[in-house]
Amino acid sequence: MTQKDRIQKRLANLGLGSRREIERWITAGRISINGKIAKLGDCIDNTATIRIDGRVIRQSAQETIKTQVLLYNKPLGEICTRSDEKNRKTVFDNLPPLKKSRWIAIGRLDMNTSGLLLFTNNGELANKLMHPSSQIEREYAVRVLGKVDAITIKRLKTGIELEDGPAHFNKIRYSGGSGANQWYHVVLTEGRNREVRRLWESQGVKVSRLVRIKFANIELPKTLKPGKHEELDEKEIKQLFDSASFPRRRESRN
Repeated sequence: MTQKDRIQKRLANLGLGSRREIERWITAGRISINGKIAKLGDCIDNTATIRIDGRVIRQSAQETIKTQVLLYNKPLGEICTRSDEKNRKTVFDNLPPLKKSRWIAIGRLDMNTSGLLLFTNNGELANKLMHPSSQIEREYAVRVLGKVDAITIKRLKTGIELEDGPAHFNKIRYSGGSGANQWYHVVLTEGRNREVRRLWESQGVKVSRLVRIKFANIELPKTLKPGKHEELDEKEIKQLFDSASFPRRRESRN
């Protein structure tokens, strides 16, 4: 019997996008299966003819493309989207091209946040690493204006009610500063929009700089300049799979 998968899972395996991104394409009517507009929940096998924006998607390469992961040092001002109607610079502009798939961002950083951003050609890995159930730690260096008292630190670790639900930092560590500028390192396991900034701002603390320095086991190299990238080695990629408790499929070495 031919195996069937949800269409978003199948396309994610082909490295065409994360499941969430593909679900948005389905909702927008951009994907068809055997000539009919796809719906959320549709399942397909490897004999189905799939089109995205009218372009036929080949399934023959499924589960054979070698997983690649890039570490990118995002500069301030770049946005985490493939294209922008205002023609602003995006995080994809400096990435090397891929022949059989495309880069998928593992999470996002807002325009005013810099630092570590990971990209992969493995949509399922990206989905697992972004999913809240994986509890992946993200660490940020935060520069704030003024000293923060012990009561505020305790509240930030205990939990704050934000507009989209409760949130807190798993860890907060003071890391020095001079004058009005004080640095803290914070760790959390969620990737909600502007969550680090919103937590600090809920306590009346102004964030003047925010840099992501670690995601799971991957740290931002001090030697990697903004706008530059480097590819993770096999050991680091294996650690990413392990951190998400995600079994790695047998892959081509090409």
